[in-house]
Amino acid sequence: MGGSPGSGEPVGGAPGGGAPADAIRDGGRSRFGRRGFLAGVAGLTGVGASGLLGGPSAGPAYAAGATAAGPASVRATDRPGAHPGAASAAHRAPRPDQFGGDRQLLLPEVVLLPDGPVRDHAVLIERGTFREVGPAARLLAAHRNGPAPVRLDGHLLMPGFVDTHHHLTQSFGKAQSFGQPSEIFKTVWEPLEHALDEETAYLSAKLAALEALRGGFTTVADAGTRAPVDVAAVAKGTEEAGIRCVLGKIVSDGTGGPAHLARWHGHPLVHPSLAIAVPEDATGPVLKRTADLCAEAKVVFQIHVNEHLASVERSLKSVGRRPVDYLHHLGALGPYTLGAHATLLTPTEMRQLADSGAAISYNPVASAWKGNAVAHATMLAALGVRFGTGTDGTRGDGFRLIDAAETAQRLAYGLASGDSVCGAGHLWLEHATAGGADALGLGRVTGQIAAGKAADYLLVDLAVPELTPSYDLRWELVRLANRDQIRAVVVNGRLRLWEGWPTDWDAHALVARAAEVGPKVVERAKIQRVVPR
Repeated sequence: MGGSPGSGEPVGGAPGGGAPADAIRDGGRSRFGRRGFLAGVAGLTGVGASGLLGGPSAGPAYAAGATAAGPASVRATDRPGAHPGAASAAHRAPRPDQFGGDRQLLLPEVVLLPDGPVRDHAVLIERGTFREVGPAARLLAAHRNGPAPVRLDGHLLMPGFVDTHHHLTQSFGKAQSFGQPSEIFKTVWEPLEHALDEETAYLSAKLAALEALRGGFTTVADAGTRAPVDVAAVAKGTEEAGIRCVLGKIVSDGTGGPAHLARWHGHPLVHPSLAIAVPEDATGPVLKRTADLCAEAKVVFQIHVNEHLASVERSLKSVGRRPVDYLHHLGALGPYTLGAHATLLTPTEMRQLADSGAAISYNPVASAWKGNAVAHATMLAALGVRFGTGTDGTRGDGFRLIDAAETAQRLAYGLASGDSVCGAGHLWLEHATAGGADALGLGRVTGQIAAGKAADYLLVDLAVPELTPSYDLRWELVRLANRDQIRAVVVNGRLRLWEGWPTDWDAHALVARAAEVGPKVVERAKIQRVVPR
């Protein structure tokens, strides 16, 4: 099986000193199971079992490093039991105070790297950034003098989810869209947002940001609000909650774009973006100028495209072209264009997206709740079209979103073509994390557990019935994982949530306040709902 766990040599044949936790499927069998869950399987155990970090086979590098660091929770002689959640190992359960400070050396059982899950790896975080990611033995030896290593038995460290399409100021009215005809922005969303003031827009955005963090999102893209308020109210809500935000400003009249980009340039958590709700809201020259301005500033231009049959037909009647084709005709389709939904695409439009380098946000739950169709994401992937996954403000749950992403493809396209794979687990995880960051123009900032990227990550409990036994972790995260397994949500190196709730501000008070003012906003909005008879 390669080198011994304590030697720093590759175990199980994986490059870089860690065996892939997905392993190789061979007749339904994985190369190995789940660490100490299979007690006594010598040589197959990784971080936290009788391997690198504990027990008699622990290597000298770890022993020396742990002695220098000194914490009882990571002593080389501290041998875990057969199950990380067992009572005998309860004293090693992670605690929120272990995630503070400017420097952290974390040793999770599994790390989800760009090429897949690996064991026997560690991450060094400094001032909010992943400084080193690599074999645990190497990092422990290199940092004998600190920081103290934090062992995270039974846990996965993975990138936070990236929501590529949200409407943060619509959170008070989500349920108002249930059972409604597909195109409701004129009857529900515009009246709702127009009824907001500075305080309620701020509360709505902060409530949505809290829900997103609880669902494992570390980044959200707001597509621009129609509320008659300064977008600083939205930024205040997301910043206080602690989530990374791509902050859109609607510029359909062709004004305000440069000032918005300059205002938020260089902010650590707020990334500016320009938006036009739909192509029909602006003139051709404004669409082109906005796209050019975003390309020059290297920020995304957000726009809804080809979402509903009604909007496609309006575009054909008004300009003689479908929305994506019209943007392409104007020269407004490029690497910094992010089209939301794109559920009704012709083969020509798919080719235009691929050739231009534009990205889309695939929003499967929105399609199920209020759509006419499902974006053909597996076809877009095959054509090389960049895309992320978005909630469209439906529900802020990352694991349910990737489950919906795969399920929608299977029902809409896979069944008819006999495609039993529909991208497999790795496709949906990739596009919900790194692919989403790339679609938002943040590929160099976040989306991966990799040196130089922001420390935006989730700590996920693996010691649960849903993932036991484990054979292909990426598939299992897509189909079986739940947000209640998320132990910690960290953004920019700072712990934002612990077991679903913030540790440094009163989220319960926010929920209570939203419950008080939200219905008043909805009443004031005079939303027009269709009630079937």
